[in-house]
Amino acid sequence: MSIYKFQVKKPSGDVIQLDQFKGKPLLIVNTATKCGLTPQFDGLEKLHQTYKDQGLVVLGFPCNQFLGQEPLKNDELEESCRINHGVTFQLTEKINVNGSNAHPLYKYLKKEIKSGLFSNKIKWNFEKFLINKEGKPVKRISPRTKPADFEKDIKELLK
Repeated sequence: MSIYKFQVKKPSGDVIQLDQFKGKPLLIVNTATKCGLTPQFDGLEKLHQTYKDQGLVVLGFPCNQFLGQEPLKNDELEESCRINHGVTFQLTEKINVNGSNAHPLYKYLKKEIKSGLFSNKIKWNFEKFLINKEGKPVKRISPRTKPADFEKDIKELLK
């Protein structure tokens, strides 16, 4: 089992088959444009720019499940992130990351790497998952952890 069996949609509705990223490490993160952690977009973009030519793929999954901090519509997300944070990495349509309507990819990620003794729920915006070149989740990173603080893990996945 790997992430390659899943598909996601761009804000435009176009489908992204995750198997197109075989052989590349991925950084998957649930995002929100009105969150106190929103400045992390800048760090995520820096990682994207620094490592994309070595194969890193950054995927942002907008989510409005945490105090309504992603109020934008799908057609507004990319433009807002580009204008306010210079984001060029791929964003998806808005999804749920928790609950019965959670996106199947997030159900899989949470099952593979649990976050705590009592719950595997996504705790907040900007929780991150590192995926190795074989499509397996290898690390779950706290929402409060800044992108620069796990850059060494990305370098390791790129080897």
